[in-house]
Amino acid sequence: MRHLKAGRKLGRNASHRLALMRNLARALFEHERIITTVEKAKEARRFVEKLITLAKRGTLHARRLALMRLPDREAVDKLFSELGPRFRDRPGGYTRVIKRHQRRLGDAGHTAFLELLKEGETKVVARAPAPAPTPAPRVSERETPSETPAPESATPPAETPAPENPPSS
Repeated sequence: MRHLKAGRKLGRNASHRLALMRNLARALFEHERIITTVEKAKEARRFVEKLITLAKRGTLHARRLALMRLPDREAVDKLFSELGPRFRDRPGGYTRVIKRHQRRLGDAGHTAFLELLKEGETKVVARAPAPAPTPAPRVSERETPSETPAPESATPPAETPAPENPPSS
């Protein structure tokens, strides 16, 4: 059983997964929006958001840690000069995964967009939470349903007799 085993293997060994995450992160930092499978997008989001959190620090140590995880100077320079300051005041959630309706040609895999949020953009909540239900009125222990008077609107209306059918000829 895989209980408490975080992360997806994506059908690859550890070094191949790391190379995949580095390539997806590099492409995302360059283009700011990429198309990949839903599973890869969700896994790359974890990798990318940790790098952006390092870039928000802006220190030399954070830059060296980012270069260790993503050994591409141009991507790390853009990360620290543009993306870190863009998300300075944001407490996480720098990316968005949008599922596409088009399937991948060849194997019909589910695809998704992985994109960075724009300056000052907030994530849209699908809908507002439903209001809390109002509690039903409580009946006290001394009162029983037979003792409580019925409200006047609860009495059924008087029935009127139906008209007789005319004789058929």
